[in-house]
Amino acid sequence: MLTLGFWGAISLIVLFTGAMGSLELMFDAGRNNKSVLLLAFFTIWVLSPFMALFIAALISKHWSAGSRTTLHILILLLSLGSLAGYSGTFSQPATKPAFMFLVIPLVSWLLMATVIPLTRKMSRHHSSRQQHQ
Repeated sequence: MLTLGFWGAISLIVLFTGAMGSLELMFDAGRNNKSVLLLAFFTIWVLSPFMALFIAALISKHWSAGSRTTLHILILLLSLGSLAGYSGTFSQPATKPAFMFLVIPLVSWLLMATVIPLTRKMSRHHSSRQQHQ
């Protein structure tokens, strides 16, 4: 059974909203594209960071409080940042819409691959130092 605190519940709501909003913006941007295969690949790519964050949220119950807090912050930032980026907030006038749908998931993956392991390592290091004192 999944038990969530307040921030865990909020972050999952934001994560779901970010994923669905990102898909809506992607389908809107690709509405003139007739390739079902291309839309399927973009769907998988755009949803992949959200799925990874969801899986991390599911397995994080055994993580330290600091690691879980970092995960919740990362969920909030990446979900809201994705929506802002996909909506065109950060786009330059000459940028093709597909560019953002390629880059934002890549940046999300890079942030997750850096921040989560680093935070967990720092948390374990801090925990082991406290046990030796």
